[in-house]
Amino acid sequence: MYDRIFPPRRVVLPNGKIVLEKRSRTPLILLLLIAAIAASVWFTEFSLKTLFTRINEFFVIIGDMIPPKWSYFPQLWKALVDTLQMSLIGSLVGALLSLPIAVLSSSNIIRSKTIVTIFKILLSLLRTLPTLVTALIATFVFGLGPMAGVVAIFLFTLSYVGKLLYEAIENADMGPFEAMESLGMNRIQAFRCAVMPQVLPSFLSNALFCFEGNVRYAAILGYVGAGGIGLLIKEDIGWRDYPNVGMTILALIVTVYLIETASEHFRKKLI
Repeated sequence: MYDRIFPPRRVVLPNGKIVLEKRSRTPLILLLLIAAIAASVWFTEFSLKTLFTRINEFFVIIGDMIPPKWSYFPQLWKALVDTLQMSLIGSLVGALLSLPIAVLSSSNIIRSKTIVTIFKILLSLLRTLPTLVTALIATFVFGLGPMAGVVAIFLFTLSYVGKLLYEAIENADMGPFEAMESLGMNRIQAFRCAVMPQVLPSFLSNALFCFEGNVRYAAILGYVGAGGIGLLIKEDIGWRDYPNVGMTILALIVTVYLIETASEHFRKKLI
């Protein structure tokens, strides 16, 4: 169909031979992309006019947050610590448990295709659930508070780091692994000595990167009752107490910046 609309172009080679050069599919891809964007604008009722006429309200709210209420910091300190604890525990436990899950998902380590398929599907299912939805479900199971946030962050970290890790394992050089097996080691011993050193820097780097993101994710989990600094943001926005919101956001920005700076430093050491 495409070749009928855009027929191949005839090219004459230096030796006089005529060949047919297929047309690029770029015009078709651009048309499909434009059609998809137009359909999205239609169904979401997106309006550029509304965007440009109402965007000033955003800066009005930002202006109300400045200057932040400095005396509010002692009240948000505990919530900020809870957020960091949620992120740290969830990230640490999720990263540690992602290692055995990733090994069981690696087709070059586990011979059973059934086991590999089951654990890959498990990781895929966990990745499809947004962290906010997971936290909402966790509040019904474990009650309101940081416990629900820890569970949500743990499941996200498990799925995210687990997927990246099993892909790294499947792309590892298996020559040393096979050599270790030929010397009499079992598969677990061969994996620990031959494959783990190859994927360990990537694993640690991904775990640190995930921890950075989890600090930000934990800040909004309070909206569904999972505790942390997000609960204060929700309450202060509800009461239109924007100076308090400004202080909370400033404390969060500084905290995230310090964590990202330290994490980037350690990631560079791992490369």
